[in-house]
Amino acid sequence: MKRSIVRIAGTAGALGLALTATGCGGSGSGSTSASGKGSITFWGWAPGYADAVAAFNKSHPDLKVTYQAVQPGAKGGYQKMLNAVKAGNAPCLAQVGYETLPSFAAQGALKDVSRYASADRGDYQPAAWKSVTLDGGVYGAPVDTGPMALFYNKKVFDSLGLKPPVTWDEYRTDAEKIHASDPHRHISSPYLDYDYAGLAWQTGAGWFGVKGDAWQVTMDSAANRKVADYWQGLADDGLISGAPMYDQAWYTGIGKGDIATIVGAVWQAGVIKGGAKDGAGQWAVAPLPQWTAGAGQAGNAGGSATAVLKGCDEAEGAWEFAHWLGTDRAAFGTLVEKAALYPAAKKLLDLPQLKGADPYFGGQKIYDVFAAAAPQVNSSWTWGPLMTKTAADLDDGLGKAWAGKGTIADALRTARNRTVDEMKKQGLKVAE
Repeated sequence: MKRSIVRIAGTAGALGLALTATGCGGSGSGSTSASGKGSITFWGWAPGYADAVAAFNKSHPDLKVTYQAVQPGAKGGYQKMLNAVKAGNAPCLAQVGYETLPSFAAQGALKDVSRYASADRGDYQPAAWKSVTLDGGVYGAPVDTGPMALFYNKKVFDSLGLKPPVTWDEYRTDAEKIHASDPHRHISSPYLDYDYAGLAWQTGAGWFGVKGDAWQVTMDSAANRKVADYWQGLADDGLISGAPMYDQAWYTGIGKGDIATIVGAVWQAGVIKGGAKDGAGQWAVAPLPQWTAGAGQAGNAGGSATAVLKGCDEAEGAWEFAHWLGTDRAAFGTLVEKAALYPAAKKLLDLPQLKGADPYFGGQKIYDVFAAAAPQVNSSWTWGPLMTKTAADLDDGLGKAWAGKGTIADALRTARNRTVDEMKKQGLKVAE
């Protein structure tokens, strides 16, 4: 059927916004097999998902889930999903990041399963549930979230008599002392797209909002300039490493202690451990520094849902599996072990895998820090409808800014203007 209004919600909750989109038709990928069993297909890429599907099929004989691994979303997975929706042969379920769900909604690629899902709302952390709720409909099941904290090289800090910074002012002071101790040492490294978004998120420096029936794009607001100018100052003073995140030089710097901190989400623990083995035993985790001591605000970077795509003919079965994936203790325990995912489901916050001491982090129970941060994630954040383009334009500017060929504030302003131009081209209302 045709729907003229789709309301887009970001992590802040329901936001009214007029968009033209196609609705619930399509041939669908859900089906009933000759044996009478329901059958659905699920596309994703997270480590551990294949194991979870196998466990589900073993314990749910009346529903068969077929898992197909695809490239991570930004590396081609999302476009493959959207192409399949347009062709009428999409899977019932797909791994979709919270930041991308509004874009899928704007293109009419999601299916409302609130009929089956609404009763399970209380199973999830409120911000995670809001991220999959659009105009009162439910378009997927939350899986994980990305509360942020400060990863720091305790060996370096201890050698200089430093303690983890409580405020961002202290963070800068520590940066100066660490760099003064050795010109090869830096505190932190360049942040791009969603990692940078987490820095703004903590501050309440939103990027998108709604005024009446139109989008507001606020990436160059005064609050965003405050965050940008702070990090620009660190870069201008040579305190930020030039090693791009996730490059080999970045991992080498972490292992040697030349990069002394990482402001990152919970899943960064797995990234650091896997890529910088030489740093084992040297690193620790502390709460995110605050703009005002005791403010108790955290940002978020990452997190995804098991989204139900347009055309799914086995919606009830799709929700059954999607809900199970994010709430089953055994299955999610494996996801913690294999992918360092942090659960969106409230009842999973006491998983044994989240309680153990981690040798890499000096025996610290690091998930305790993230457990405290999760309820502090600023709930006012909203993603826009064209995040793939917004992120690409922002990365272009940020890359230049970190390299001294522009400023972070310039990058935000340019990304904002290009996003507005594209939104208007696509017929989306924008409040100036």
